Amino acid sequence: MIQIIAESINDSVPTTNALFEAGDTEGVVELAKSQAADPRTAYVDVNVGIRDPSFMGDLVRAIQKQVAATPLSIDSPDFEIAKAGLAAYDDAAGKPILNSISPLRLSLFDLLDVRPFRPILLATENLKDGEEMPCTTVEETVAAARLLVEEAHRRGIANEDCIIDPGISPIGADTDGQIHRLMGSMRAIHEDPFFAGVHMSVGLSNFTVMLPTVKESDGTPVKTPLANAFLTRAMPLGLDMSIASVKRKYATLAEGDPALVCFDECLTLEGFDVIMRVQEFCS
Repeated sequence: MIQIIAESINDSVPTTNALFEAGDTEGVVELAKSQAADPRTAYVDVNVGIRDPSFMGDLVRAIQKQVAATPLSIDSPDFEIAKAGLAAYDDAAGKPILNSISPLRLSLFDLLDVRPFRPILLATENLKDGEEMPCTTVEETVAAARLLVEEAHRRGIANEDCIIDPGISPIGADTDGQIHRLMGSMRAIHEDPFFAGVHMSVGLSNFTVMLPTVKESDGTPVKTPLANAFLTRAMPLGLDMSIASVKRKYATLAEGDPALVCFDECLTLEGFDVIMRVQEFCS
């Protein structure tokens, strides 16, 4: 199964934001401990939003004091916040992740001067004719990934420490073919010898955001059937990590599973037909 970068210590999560606002470091540490206790957790993500860099540093030290064996993912696009997190980090837990570097934020590689890290390389945006633009095709996504890995090589980072994030969007609102771009990009990266040894990751919870809860045969409410269908098709294409919730039951599906049938059909559809098929499944 995929390795999980546990996602809950994130300022965008209302309950975590409340802990941050209250200065409840002990509560955040308990959240880190509960996530690290899950055997699927490879890293605990730490995203403090837009706050003073010292807040990130203090939190990293507090978490590592209690969760010493699990490495952290320092998650911030802000140079100074990311720097504070890396500076506070204790390498005894293993090399941290820095999430995330895009073609528009190559300066984050300079933080290798603070300490070595494994970069998550966000291949969803690039400069086009000098302008910042999202990647909308497989070719653009792969080009962004290649640029990032080439820069990683120049900084002394091997493929095995590179984690490419090709970007994932909510399938329940996918009118512009993002699922086609994503699956095609993963396949192209997986088959290209240049990328041999790289890892791939996505923010898995984003895939099912806005979807209604589906009930299992025993009545248990879950939101993972389509996410599991995605994993079933994506893992053979090289997806081996994910920023995700340890509260969800992720698993691959057997052929013929209704969620997998739905997902496969979505890959043959375009525009609003994808949304209609997802809504049919959820109902």
